[in-house]
Amino acid sequence: MEHILHNAPEVLLLLFLIITFLQSGLDKIMDWKGNVSWLKGHFAQTPFKNTVPFLLSVILLMEIIAGLLCVVGAYEIIVSGASDLAFYGALVASVSLLMLLLGQRIAKDYEGAKTIVIYFIPTVFLLFLLQN
Repeated sequence: MEHILHNAPEVLLLLFLIITFLQSGLDKIMDWKGNVSWLKGHFAQTPFKNTVPFLLSVILLMEIIAGLLCVVGAYEIIVSGASDLAFYGALVASVSLLMLLLGQRIAKDYEGAKTIVIYFIPTVFLLFLLQN
């Protein structure tokens, strides 16, 4: 209990990332065809138009890795107060969000890009909190 109270902001932000990334990854798995179909249209006029399934696979892998690292990292913080895996989870989440931001900017979906920034800010703040 002591580690939870001492690291409450970190644990809460990790829970935020766990929910965000594992839900997003599961959504991609459960509706792969729908996601690929929508994204092919979204990126039809971009250099990414012929690589949508591959790029979606990369994003899916990054989201699942980020979510799982955050789960293990939250557990690690709660049990021992250590934060190494949580830091790596937040780092992978940050890179994932930057990849998504790049895609939205290239697709000229500026509203979508703004939405990603909303997720990026607390993720970078978590990295700051987890730095030793």
